[in-house]
Amino acid sequence: MKKTFDVILARNEPKAEAFLEELDGKKPLFVCTIATTETAKIPGISAAGKFPEFTDYTPPADAELLLLGKCKCIAGVPVTPDGIPTPALITLSALKLADIPVIVACGGLKVKPQIPFLDLGGSPGRDIRTGNAVDNVEEVIQRATLAGEHLAKMADYLVIGESIPGGTTTALGVLSAMGVKAEGKVSSSMPENPHSLKSEAVRVGLASASVGFGGLAKNPVKAIACLGDPMMPAFAGLVIGAAAQVPVLMAGGTQMTAVLAVAKALKPSILCNVAIGTTRWVISDCSSDIKGIVDQIADVPILAADLDFASSRFDGLKAYEKGIVKEGVGAGGASIAAMAKTGGAITRDIMLKEIERNYELLMGVR
Repeated sequence: MKKTFDVILARNEPKAEAFLEELDGKKPLFVCTIATTETAKIPGISAAGKFPEFTDYTPPADAELLLLGKCKCIAGVPVTPDGIPTPALITLSALKLADIPVIVACGGLKVKPQIPFLDLGGSPGRDIRTGNAVDNVEEVIQRATLAGEHLAKMADYLVIGESIPGGTTTALGVLSAMGVKAEGKVSSSMPENPHSLKSEAVRVGLASASVGFGGLAKNPVKAIACLGDPMMPAFAGLVIGAAAQVPVLMAGGTQMTAVLAVAKALKPSILCNVAIGTTRWVISDCSSDIKGIVDQIADVPILAADLDFASSRFDGLKAYEKGIVKEGVGAGGASIAAMAKTGGAITRDIMLKEIERNYELLMGVR
């Protein structure tokens, strides 16, 4: 795997290198797409919040952190049950270091963030086991496409990230409905990936929706409506609208593969302008296989920010090296954009120092 800046070219090296060259020195806009799904409350599915009911607060708190540098809807910052802080800390640090502007887009929330945001008209998602998970998918895709077209005029390229607890389970749902073999391949924010829990939720959801594996390969809107989450139509629309004009870095882990499958089914012509930007922790994760999922969908490059917290003085950050959290809130893509915007002047060492500084401030530790 070839490396340019502190970025790993993880899939299709020539394309990944060309994509990174295109971003070099350019001005990005970071869009964070936030939403919630009741799927996150299935016990053992998500690490995004100390208790399952806290997952309603994680996305708005992440968004507030990016814009304000602190959370308003909760005290402190979102943490895993082990007290590991949200990956929004990484994103915040990258965006601040490289002075990258941020817009928050809402796909459907129970708790609204106390900041300005773009409302794409969606509703909070239901448990995918109902087989009826998301409302007005088509309308949200249309609104988000329009937003994407206009946001693309404001920057050289877009970096789109997400915050939705339970998102890898809904990703597995949509991928399965669309005929992509992803069982045992989606990642997890936990060190022990609960594959069997996710597969069972999807199996029940498919049965409830009377859909077989691959039954909705040509119907991505219905796949999201039955087994997805409200982040997906918002994110997919933004990609479709923006990538028709500028490069789009889809910032995230295996959830991006579901959005990619949806975007490909709706508008395959934009894929030549799209790459996935993630972290080293996702591409080196033995319990998931982002490349194996992408291989089945489209020939898009994968880039990974080569972040390393092994030498951090904080245990909460060192935990990332043990496979906890790994990615989220566009952490990998934001880091890649910060490195690319500054022509490599921002390195992983500079990133770690800034992340530690923000960790100290926000976690109140020394």
